[in-house]
Amino acid sequence: MSTTRTSASAAGSGRRQDGAVPSITDAPESLTDDQARRQRRYLLQMGLRVVCFVGAYFADGWLRWTLIAGAVVIPYLAVILVNAGRDRVQYATSALEPAAPQQLPPAPEGATVVENDPEES
Repeated sequence: MSTTRTSASAAGSGRRQDGAVPSITDAPESLTDDQARRQRRYLLQMGLRVVCFVGAYFADGWLRWTLIAGAVVIPYLAVILVNAGRDRVQYATSALEPAAPQQLPPAPEGATVVENDPEES
C-alpha cells in the first residue's frame, strides 16, 4: 500500500503532482549526432559502391553485371535511407476536443442586415 505525501514546499516548487516522470529515452537525438550518424551511413554505402566498381573491373560474367547493377542502385538507396533520418515524427494525440464554433452576437438595433445567399449568385 503506497501513500503519496505532498508538502507545501513541493506543491509550489514546480514538481509534477501526478507522479508521471518523463523518460530521458524519449528525448530525440541531437542534431549533430543525427547528422554524424547519417554521414557515416552514407560514406559506408558509397564505400560499398566503390567496392562494386572495383570488383566489376576484375570480375567476369554474371558477377560483373551484378556488381555494376549494385553500383548503379546503391546511390539511390543511400540517398533514400540517409534522408529518412529525422523524419521519425510522433504525433501526440490529445483527449481534448476542439471547442464548438460560437454564434455571432445579434446585430445592434437599427443596423442594416444584408443576407447573401451564395447559391443565388
